[in-house]
Amino acid sequence: MRNYILNKLEELRNEEIVSFHVPGHKTGKIFHKLGYDDTLKNIYTLDTTEIDGTDNLHNAKEIIMDSQKRAARVFNSDETIYLVNGSTCGIEAAIMAVCNPKSKIIMDRGCHQSVINACILGDIEPIYVQSIVCKDTNIIQGVEISEVKKVIDSNLDAKAIVLTYPTYYGSTYDLKSICDYAHSRDIVVIVDEAHGAHLELSDELPKSAILQGADIVIQSTHKTLPAFTQSSMLHIKGNRADKNKVLSMLRFLESSSPSYLLMTSLELAVDIYDKYGKELMKDLLNNIDDFTSKFNHRDNVNNHNIEIHNEMDKTKIFISLKKLGITGYELDDMLRRKYNIQVELSNYYGVLLICTIGNDKDDFNKLKKALEDILEKYNSRNNKNKDLNSINEKFKQINRRLEEINYPNSIPKKVLNPREAFYSEKIAVKLEDSIGKVSGEYIIPYPPGISLISPGEIITQEIITYIQQGVKNGMIVNGIKDSNLKYIDIININ
Repeated sequence: MRNYILNKLEELRNEEIVSFHVPGHKTGKIFHKLGYDDTLKNIYTLDTTEIDGTDNLHNAKEIIMDSQKRAARVFNSDETIYLVNGSTCGIEAAIMAVCNPKSKIIMDRGCHQSVINACILGDIEPIYVQSIVCKDTNIIQGVEISEVKKVIDSNLDAKAIVLTYPTYYGSTYDLKSICDYAHSRDIVVIVDEAHGAHLELSDELPKSAILQGADIVIQSTHKTLPAFTQSSMLHIKGNRADKNKVLSMLRFLESSSPSYLLMTSLELAVDIYDKYGKELMKDLLNNIDDFTSKFNHRDNVNNHNIEIHNEMDKTKIFISLKKLGITGYELDDMLRRKYNIQVELSNYYGVLLICTIGNDKDDFNKLKKALEDILEKYNSRNNKNKDLNSINEKFKQINRRLEEINYPNSIPKKVLNPREAFYSEKIAVKLEDSIGKVSGEYIIPYPPGISLISPGEIITQEIITYIQQGVKNGMIVNGIKDSNLKYIDIININ
């Protein structure tokens, strides 16, 4: 009998794919490099449960408590709690521990879907802050400080504000100013730092949310550090958040049989971070600088059609070949099929690479050679065409086509709060007939899992056009039950 998942994973492992995606250990390469092989080669023998001597994650008093205390020291928090259901359960627990039912919470519109799910679970009213989106790349770049303050001043009865920092793409902003302002209005700051567990490993990177005044910070340790997938941490700083309420919510939301393998991987990630992290990050940033310098030198004729975008977090690299008329979805496929390189995600305009201390110089050399090969083939093909007018016209058409897909600018109007919408009766209609109707479902391009529309909001033409064009070119959409994207559930409002 075929073991479908196991066989496929073994097949992919044997292909030795170059990883510029999560998890941060990069198919275990960092464990081998640092000599953790003996610890991990028989890790299945460590799989256990709550017995005498193993402590209990939901009532930690012994080894788990000691391990979490070490993590708190390493990450500069007052309290650290291990999470084995990913950052999702940490975000939901933090929000529901701070906000009572019917209360308000402010959040950036570029938040992860788990933030909105918490509003459904806890019957909490979301108040949105518009996110900044780069028109050239469709990259979400965070929030305007002035806009955040304006929303806070208009909602002084809000219990908390939830912000994504850094964004999936590595963009940051003046989080400390927001924390100080929110605290002056007696508002708790919760930060989804899923993609920032590594930030304190170098002064060349932005400061972590913990050091900028956030009260609760949730990090996906598995994304940018060497922990196993689904392993995360929740950090508490100061006394504005009640640790016991957070723990109570986690008992509701997290498995009552937490994985000791995942907790062990968190402890190993802390150990690697503490002992080797800064030196490994120094090497990584040197490799990134060397790579990006090859393609940011505009005098090199072979490279003038490639764009490398590093936001504030240099470990996130966005590569665009839109000047060549190559979409991000096409580049994603090309890198994987022809060069055995897997990126984290793609949108219409480019691909995102997540680089971690698990990557080495060889990874970047292979990426460099792949991009140089793509550019060389493109230039060779164009040099054979002597009709310059035809080439110029082609570029005009390509540029027009690429400019047609733009990330929706405005936040949809909310008619029902997420919980009311979730429990309302729904009917399915054709997607094109849903314009102006109240959505009963999410529309979430994935990754990164940011909702374009949530239950209870008015569906707009702008959103439908965006996803239809995106799906046509390779976008994956979650949250909507019709995988063919022909129908969507709506709510009848009388």
